[in-house]
Amino acid sequence: MKIAYFINQYPKVSHSFIRREILALEEQGLEVVRIALRGWDAEVVDAQDAAEREKTRFVLNKSKLQLAAATLKAFVAGPVRFLKTFAFALKLGLRADRPVPYHVIYFVEACQVLGIMQAEGVRHIHAHFGTNSTEVVMLAHLLGGAPYSFTVHGPEEFDKTTFIYLKEKVRHAKFVAAISSYTRSQLYRWADFSDWNKIHVVHCGLEEAFYSVPQQDFPAQPRMVCVGRLSEQKGQLLLLQAAHMLHKKGLNFELVLAGDGEMRPIIEEQIAQFGLQDKVRITGWISSDQVREEILAASALVLPSFAEGLPVVIMEAMALRRPVLTTYVAGIPELVKDQENGWLFPAGDAEALSDAMLDFMNTPKSRLVAMTDAGFTRVIERHSVQHEAAKLAALMAEN
Repeated sequence: MKIAYFINQYPKVSHSFIRREILALEEQGLEVVRIALRGWDAEVVDAQDAAEREKTRFVLNKSKLQLAAATLKAFVAGPVRFLKTFAFALKLGLRADRPVPYHVIYFVEACQVLGIMQAEGVRHIHAHFGTNSTEVVMLAHLLGGAPYSFTVHGPEEFDKTTFIYLKEKVRHAKFVAAISSYTRSQLYRWADFSDWNKIHVVHCGLEEAFYSVPQQDFPAQPRMVCVGRLSEQKGQLLLLQAAHMLHKKGLNFELVLAGDGEMRPIIEEQIAQFGLQDKVRITGWISSDQVREEILAASALVLPSFAEGLPVVIMEAMALRRPVLTTYVAGIPELVKDQENGWLFPAGDAEALSDAMLDFMNTPKSRLVAMTDAGFTRVIERHSVQHEAAKLAALMAEN
């Protein structure tokens, strides 16, 4: 069976979980055509991402003439269907998060995606994220293309459900993958009850090669790593406040912010104001292998996110036998159990975060080892990429 994956930007440093999923589906015997809007000229730091880029078909590196030709071809193939779908695209631009011209562009992109699917003999197309990437594959389907499905992560989709017409996307889809039970519950809120049977929990997964590495002992001095884009959502500024509280108590620790992003200048300014230059290090963008090394070199992962779906980096840390300190939001408590395999604290509470960090630092090594063993067992049971890919393959193959 030949299928396609459609993503806004691919490859991308934060989308290693999509790459893992695609490769696992290929191990299941499916042939996967990669299609992305952009990413052909993006900087990549991972050798696997560089290899994926060579396999990917890009929509927006086509000339305007090529895009126009694909649109004309879709019209000739079915004028009535074309006009109905175009009218639907215009409707999607009413009371939407983006104005009508964007949805006209999505329609043109859908015509290009349709041409790729037909040329490749694709029988099903899957999108990640329920925003414009899903709109493009939905329009391509309505233009006569293969059935589609999509994976919903949150929180972005749930911030603007009516403005991205999430209900309509579920209605026209063959199935919808939710990355957690919490995500499924939010889809239940917005989908028609008659479409609930389409919604399935399919976790993001880890391949054995990621965590089949020599285990490293905990460093002598507590070292916590926070992995993620430097952005408001991830809560790094709150983490610095908590670190400042520990610093004022004279405690020795290290904090690594693994990633980069739009808030780096503000975060660097805050580090200087708190006098944490000797305790906090920012890595900038790093590859998935480097993320793994940073986690292994740390004593724990700390993730003070304000909003999430279910972060893949939590799975990665638990699989690498490192405890996790994070907020009890969205799907996180489905994986992290407070005081069993990590620490959970309220989002937005710097004092609670500082207390959790202090409790972690005072926990005996024997107790930490027991917690990491429990975390490893739980994540391997729930987040094997081969097992989750088998779920997707079965859903795609259903008539």
